[in-house]
This record gives sequence, structure tokens and C-alpha cells, in this order.
Amino acid sequence: MEVEIIKYTGEFAEDKDTAREIRVKKIMPSLKGEEKIILNFKGVHSATQSFIHALLSEIIRQKGIGVLDSIEFKNCNDVLKKIINIVTNYMQDED
Repeated sequence: MEVEIIKYTGEFAEDKDTAREIRVKKIMPSLKGEEKIILNFKGVHSATQSFIHALLSEIIRQKGIGVLDSIEFKNCNDVLKKIINIVTNYMQDED
């Protein structure tokens, strides 16, 4: 399954409630079926760290850091890559 983030956020992903909705309604159901999920950030120029944290942290907490093998981050610019790395590294350190 592919989720086009821009459809939910516009060019700047900042709303934690939107991130939670994507996590609960799109990502988690796909992962339960062991389906690979693609988070397509095409057109998204930036995101807050709290948006990415709300999008990913609960998934990592529940399923472990290995869940990231089932999630592809597509069309991420350097800013988004850095924020995603900060969040995922933080979640690894939390274990």
C-alpha cells in the first residue's frame, strides 16, 4: 500500500492528529496483513519532528525497530530524511 502524505498534509507536515490518523487508518492495518507500506513524501517540503514521531513512534514501540523493514520512505528530501532519522534513532535508543 502506498500513502501519499501530501494528500493529508500539504507541503508542510505538522499536524500530529493527522499523523495519528495516517498511522491508525493506513499504516497499522497494512502492517497487520504483513503488507509493505510506502510512505510517499512527494511534494512535502518539510515536516515537524512531532509529526514524524506521531506517525512512527507507536508503531516502533509496538512492533520493534525491525518494523522499519516493512516501511519504505519514498521521495524524501534531505530535510525529511534527517527528521525521520532523528525520530527512528531516538526510538532505537529508547529500547
